[in-house]
Amino acid sequence: MPATPPPPGPPRSIATPCVKVCIVDGATGLCLGCWRTLSEIGGWSGLTDAERARIMAELPVRAKARE
Repeated sequence: MPATPPPPGPPRSIATPCVKVCIVDGATGLCLGCWRTLSEIGGWSGLTDAERARIMAELPVRAKARE
């Protein structure tokens, strides 16, 4: 059975916590703007919605740990 073609229109945007403040903390390896690792940032567009949601749910905990 052939795959269903994507719906017409622009591609769906990908949710991201990026705030355009890209400063990576050497000790933790986390971006101090969005609290993601460089690996997470680099692979963000290739992650599933569920993987991105899981990471985004962890971000407040990462930020709180830096206080």
